[in-house]
This record gives sequence, structure tokens and C-alpha cells, in this order.
Amino acid sequence: MPLTTAGAAACAKCKFFDTDSARSDASLGLCRYNPPISQPSGEAAGVWPKVEASDWCGHFEAVAA
Repeated sequence: MPLTTAGAAACAKCKFFDTDSARSDASLGLCRYNPPISQPSGEAAGVWPKVEASDWCGHFEAVAA
């Protein structure tokens, strides 16, 4: 597997990044790599982690062209 630099692996370029439709600038989004994180209250729905478009992690996969 080729090494990817942090700049090339930004969340905004990842296939698991889901832009936050409530924001017009798309600087925040949700990481859909893992399932939602459960909440302490059994009545609260799970949530996906919020990430900035410039963030990155080891699960990066480029969006298919």
C-alpha cells in the first residue's frame, strides 16, 4: 500500500466523509468509516464522529473518480 501524506489524505477527499448538510461551507462533516457511537442514554440515537474537512486518519480511502 502506498504511503499517503496528511495533505493528500484529508477527510474532504475520503470516501467515508459525509458533508454536514446544515453547513453551507462544508468545513465540517461526519466520518462514516465506523458505525455510530452509542450514547449513555438508551433513548438517544448513536452519532457519527464530527470531523473537519482538513482532518485525516489511518482509514483514509480516496473517493473513486
